[in-house]
Amino acid sequence: MTGKRDYKVLLVGTPNVGKSTIFYNLTNKYANVSNYPGTTVDYSYGKISVGEHHELTLIDTPGLYNLITITEEENVAKKLIFESSADVIVHVIDAKNIDRLLPLTLQLIEAKLPVILVLNMIDEFKKNNMDLQVSHLEHDLGIPVVETIGINKYGIKNLRARIISVAEKRYKFPTLSLKYPKDVEINISKIKSLLQNEYPISKRALSLLLLEGDRYAKNLIKNEIHYAEIINILNNLQTANVRIIIEHTRFEYANKLLKEHLTVKEKKKNRINNFIDYITLNPFFGILLAILIIYIGLYKFVGQFGAGFLVDRIEGFYEDNINIYINNFFLNFIGDNQITKLFAGEYGIFTLAIRYAIAIVLPIVAIFFIFFSILEDSGYLVRLSMMLDGLFKKIGLSGRSVIPLVLGLGCGTMAVVVTRTLETIRERYIVTFLLALTIPCSAQIGVILAILGDSSLALSIWGLTILIILVISGSILNKYTKGELPTFFMEVPPIRIPHIKNILLKTYDRLKWYFLEVLPLFILASLLIWIGKIAHIFDFFTYILSYPAMLAGLPPKIGEVLLYGFFRRDFGIAGLYDIKDLLTLKQIVVSCVILTLFVPCIAQFLVTIKERGLKTAIFIFITVIPTAFLGGIIVNWVLSLII
Repeated sequence: MTGKRDYKVLLVGTPNVGKSTIFYNLTNKYANVSNYPGTTVDYSYGKISVGEHHELTLIDTPGLYNLITITEEENVAKKLIFESSADVIVHVIDAKNIDRLLPLTLQLIEAKLPVILVLNMIDEFKKNNMDLQVSHLEHDLGIPVVETIGINKYGIKNLRARIISVAEKRYKFPTLSLKYPKDVEINISKIKSLLQNEYPISKRALSLLLLEGDRYAKNLIKNEIHYAEIINILNNLQTANVRIIIEHTRFEYANKLLKEHLTVKEKKKNRINNFIDYITLNPFFGILLAILIIYIGLYKFVGQFGAGFLVDRIEGFYEDNINIYINNFFLNFIGDNQITKLFAGEYGIFTLAIRYAIAIVLPIVAIFFIFFSILEDSGYLVRLSMMLDGLFKKIGLSGRSVIPLVLGLGCGTMAVVVTRTLETIRERYIVTFLLALTIPCSAQIGVILAILGDSSLALSIWGLTILIILVISGSILNKYTKGELPTFFMEVPPIRIPHIKNILLKTYDRLKWYFLEVLPLFILASLLIWIGKIAHIFDFFTYILSYPAMLAGLPPKIGEVLLYGFFRRDFGIAGLYDIKDLLTLKQIVVSCVILTLFVPCIAQFLVTIKERGLKTAIFIFITVIPTAFLGGIIVNWVLSLII
């Protein structure tokens, strides 16, 4: 826009602090999402006009705990901070946890970056009988400090005005200076004196990162004339000890500031909150609660309401009011030929692909994402992660793995992308394998619950089989996968009543992502089936797949359904839904087991290649096929003995 000054603004902060809500409130629009160059890590961005003279480009960065980064998401956030030449860095924190989150603010200030500190969820902060002298803290930090409540836009206008002020360099605060122990300060001075080039952060901050053993900082100085001398200084230090000293100094300084400006009145005992904490984090009661949530959320809400009530009515309407007219239209105007079969009939784009996507998959996925957003917005998912951390460690995972595994119940493709938030390569590999083998997507779950819902025994057999295979697979992977074991740290938020606006926004955003991916692939599947039918390639593969299916006591027609499952897992289960009346209950149970364990769909397979590499993706692919059929054969054999 002519005559307007464009400023770049980064939103940074740890997960679960309301950063994305602040982003939405600032932009008042849905975000565009892109991958950071050279990675599969997403970040959101959007543009807004402020008055007649200013335009802001806002970037919502991935979650970041510290400038010494571990996960790929944190690495991308750090690169955006240091390399994007941002005019303003907005550090969003949960005000209740200011004592733990303020040290990152100090790191950003030491780097001489244009920082604004946002104390979000200030209402919850005050409910905890806490009071902060914001103007005094603002003066001592040397940066603007803004109070906000993201869910109701409190403080957003003030934040927008502060962003413009910082971008235009109107603030003149004293420079914050942290003093580290003498030995650390000596080494900072030595390294600073050897740095000759210009950097996006202050040389003092860069020296601190080097002393803390940061790889990014080492890569940044590779072209230095005195590089060898700097590395020699670092090699003579015990980096882990130095890092502890530096971090301890920051925490001490943060606590000193808060002692001066933060008042915590005597808290009233909140028996309800204490009871919720006990129930959600206790291993015994927490697991009972998780089972209850799964029963109500997945079985009743997603299964019976989504896959049962909604799918029956939407698919019935589609069959009776849309498919019949499409078939008649093509037969009357084009005739019974291959062109008609491409668009109509048993495998047509309109009558099969779009029907599956809209009438079967979309309602189930929509209901699941509402359920997932409620869990996320309430703060329960983090508590589930904490509670399951001990159990997950037995199969080489941490509680953080709960997030991608639960999200995999919605969409495996999306979940594989989310594995980048896991700390170690080893953990990412194990979770990716388990997602491919044992975690059904929401459409699969919904249809399985709809098909098996009338028999609690059949549903229990299916669920127990998948759980047993998950534990066995995880144990084997844990034993034979090399690499560093994960640690686990995550802020535990209070349980909140989910905000309807947040739930709808998150559901819409995920549905848009999912539907834009699924519809083209369903259409592609119909096209490939059409080509395969003409060239008899499709018949060949279904014939091959029918043999192991028959060993599991299934009719040859299942080979066709399994082939559907490779195009999309939900496409395959929708095919099973179509032929369920032709199968016995035992055959349906065995089919559900095999389809759940069968190969990841094309989209998940391609994302696995991007995330884990071609060799890993192929290994997973060729491993899950025999595992799926073996599981089905064993279940068929067991059921034959007891039925």
